[in-house]
Amino acid sequence: MSSPHLTSRRQLLSAAVAAPGLFHRPSRWWERATAPNDRITLGVIGCGIRGKNLLNNYFLRDDAFQVLAVCEVDATRREVRKKVVDEKYGNSDCATYVDHQDLLARDDIDAVVIATPDHWHAIQIIDACRAGKDIYAEKPLTLTLHESKVVIEAVNKHGVVFQTGSQQRTEWGGSFRRACELVRNGKIGDVQTVNVGVGPSPVWCDLPADEMEDGLDWNRWLGPAPMRPYSSVLSPRGMHGHYPAWRNYREYAGGSLADMGAHHFDIAQWGLGMDASGPIRVGPPENKESDFGASLVYANGTRLTHGGRSGTTFIGSNGILHIDRDRIASIPEAILEAGLGEEDTPLRSESNNAADWRDCIRDRSLPLCNAEVGARSAAICHLMNIAHWHDRELEWDPKSWQFTHDDEANTWLDYERREGYQLPKA
Repeated sequence: MSSPHLTSRRQLLSAAVAAPGLFHRPSRWWERATAPNDRITLGVIGCGIRGKNLLNNYFLRDDAFQVLAVCEVDATRREVRKKVVDEKYGNSDCATYVDHQDLLARDDIDAVVIATPDHWHAIQIIDACRAGKDIYAEKPLTLTLHESKVVIEAVNKHGVVFQTGSQQRTEWGGSFRRACELVRNGKIGDVQTVNVGVGPSPVWCDLPADEMEDGLDWNRWLGPAPMRPYSSVLSPRGMHGHYPAWRNYREYAGGSLADMGAHHFDIAQWGLGMDASGPIRVGPPENKESDFGASLVYANGTRLTHGGRSGTTFIGSNGILHIDRDRIASIPEAILEAGLGEEDTPLRSESNNAADWRDCIRDRSLPLCNAEVGARSAAICHLMNIAHWHDRELEWDPKSWQFTHDDEANTWLDYERREGYQLPKA
């Protein structure tokens, strides 16, 4: 069976028509696909720096989209984003919300962009699926293994067009795609090891309390996470130009390992052709004091290791290929110089994730970085973190999303959310 990423959009659309339950929508959505000049109406949930960049670099630049509303728990960021949207369209029509459910309740919004902190992703994704909205969600897609499984179920159940913000598959001049094409077409031989150089796992949050920021709904920023005093490290006051450090704390994210790992482990998954599966064994670092060295093993024996040079390094029986945002190199050099041959199979090419999502919304096809791709790449990060935290050899079943014969390990699949912020049913 061919990989879904070696399949054309036309083939995917034909499959959707043949199995309407997979991409079911009311008839007006199929009518939208035949009206290319009709704008896709958007709501943006999360107006921090990533929400800003998505708006400015993609969704306000593409006239196929029209932003109708923004949702943000910080009043300053919320109003600034409204102003930017209104200036773009020359009106004052952009609505503002604190609760994402109020935005999702609008019938005139077709799709949503989710750019909130990681601990909010799964709740908002499932709520958006239940509301029938197509979804563009930032990486890492989930905070836990259980969330990854439920997100896939929700997207499949409700038939929404879902794209994960894993831009390395589409941007950087196609260099990441090129690397994965070479690996998947056997140019380095059988892949034995993949090293992914990203930062360490997160720690529990022990930040001191700050004076509460005016205009911030701190209770809602925390959402499902435990109640704690306000910290400007987690939610910087007003407008800011950096990525906040909530990413370093277990209550809210998967640390540097998951932040860039959701990109570089994603490339490992793509290069190995494992977008619909995952490893079967989890191993802790040999050096118990090290922040690096955890590893995962796939059914064919390929080992994926946390550590090494920044980016993703594929080590095969006939060569080595390294890829990062600023470089691509091979040993021997002839691997890159020769490239693909006439008999080789290229991977699907898209200009950027937002444009791919737009086109897939119109023809109801499957985006390159669909929900399963995003959820399983996030799962790699979660498995690596578990290996670091618990220092145990574990067996993992990527089909059932369970650890095998280990009841204690299966208690690590999820966490207890705060009252009022439970994970919705798919």
